[in-house]
Amino acid sequence: MGQNHSFTQEELQQLQAGTSLSQAQILRLHKRFRKLDKDGNGTISRQEFNSIPALAANPLLERVLTVFDSDGDKNVDFKEFVRALAIFSNEVEKREKLLFTFKMYDIDGDGKISNKDLFQTLQIMVGTNLTEIQLQQIVDKTFIEADSDRDGYISFPEFEKIVLASDYGDKLTLQF
Repeated sequence: MGQNHSFTQEELQQLQAGTSLSQAQILRLHKRFRKLDKDGNGTISRQEFNSIPALAANPLLERVLTVFDSDGDKNVDFKEFVRALAIFSNEVEKREKLLFTFKMYDIDGDGKISNKDLFQTLQIMVGTNLTEIQLQQIVDKTFIEADSDRDGYISFPEFEKIVLASDYGDKLTLQF
C-alpha cells in the first residue's frame, strides 16, 4: 500500500477486522503512514522511524519496532502499522494493552519474560542511570514478587496479575 493508494471498501474492512478503529481513523493513519514512508515503498524502515527526532530519542524505539514488525522483515507495512497503533485506542481492552506491554519486555519472543529479558529491557530504559548491580537487584525483586510459580520466568498471567494489582493497572487507557 504505497504512497498514492486509495482503499476499496473491502480493503478498509479487512484493515478494520480485529481492531476497534473506524474507517476514518484508518484513513487518518494512512496519511500519517505515507508521511513516515519517505521513499514511498509502502513500508517504514527503521531508518525512516529513526529520522523522526522525537522517536529517535526514545530508548525503547527498537523494542517498539520489533513488536510492530509482526512478520520480522525489519520494516513496518501499513497493516502492521494499523494493528500496532490500534492497541492505543480507548476501545481496546486492558488485556490487549497488557499483552503489547508484555511483548516489549519479552526480548527473545518466547512468550515469557526471563531474568535476562527484564534486565535488558530495564537497561534500555534507564541507560547509565543505574549500575548493573542496581538493575539486577530490581530484576530480582520483581521476580520475587511476580514469579508466583517460581519457574524462573514471568508468564503473561503472572505479568497481568502484578500490573493490575499495581497503581499502573488503572492507567492503561492510552489515548489514540
